[in-house]
Amino acid sequence: MTTQTMFDFQDGNGLVPAHRHSNGGGWVADTAHVDATAYVGPGARVFGNARVSDNALVFDNAMVSGNAEVFSDAR
Repeated sequence: MTTQTMFDFQDGNGLVPAHRHSNGGGWVADTAHVDATAYVGPGARVFGNARVSDNALVFDNAMVSGNAEVFSDAR
């Protein structure tokens, strides 16, 4: 039996299924999408239906949420 990881993004939805991104270690909700080539730093969060793609960088305490899209070489 596998235990699902949960995280509270402090957006009023409580604990939701999430995981640490492989490139940077930041939290990503399972409903969001982050490319393996993108960076999500350890203090950053991506949730909702947000998308981070290409070589985009999300770092410090940045939060990408809702239907936001961060892509290309954005920082």
